[in-house]
Amino acid sequence: MTVVMEAPDAAALEGAVAQVKAYLRIDSNGEDALTEELLRAALAHAEAFTGQVTLTRAGVATMPVAERWTRLPVTPVRSIGALRGIPAEGSVFTLPVGSHAIDIDASGDGWVRVTTPGSAGRVEVPLVAGMAEDWDGLPEGLRQGVVRLAAHMFTDRDGLNAPPAAVTALWRPWRRMRLT
Repeated sequence: MTVVMEAPDAAALEGAVAQVKAYLRIDSNGEDALTEELLRAALAHAEAFTGQVTLTRAGVATMPVAERWTRLPVTPVRSIGALRGIPAEGSVFTLPVGSHAIDIDASGDGWVRVTTPGSAGRVEVPLVAGMAEDWDGLPEGLRQGVVRLAAHMFTDRDGLNAPPAAVTALWRPWRRMRLT
């Protein structure tokens, strides 16, 4: 199963670059592009560590057809769109109503099962996932960990030093681990 998520848009990150610059005590705008790039990298690290999508955005999961319930690989899922069947040959098609079931449980896990796939061997599952619509909606601990990691990457550009332990300590309350 694979999933491709859109990158967070600039509007969702509004205020984040300013927060990183304030943490670093930078007054000029000369390194804003680098700061935003490092901020995006720090967010990606936060998502990998916590096992959750931070800022809300769209994505598509591609998975084999299965009659059993299958959990989507991202969380928290906010919505699941119309499933599209992918046949071995031919065009992608929208699966008819009644040929599949979708669910989002109380913990934000998205679930899919396909009971009548037709010629599809795989399905595309359009979805929207994320903890918050924008930077200010993220929990304070997650934001502070991202800011500290982005600031660390800014000051330690050669990568000679390990990131501060405080980063993972700030993220740990939101970490979701799955057993397979």
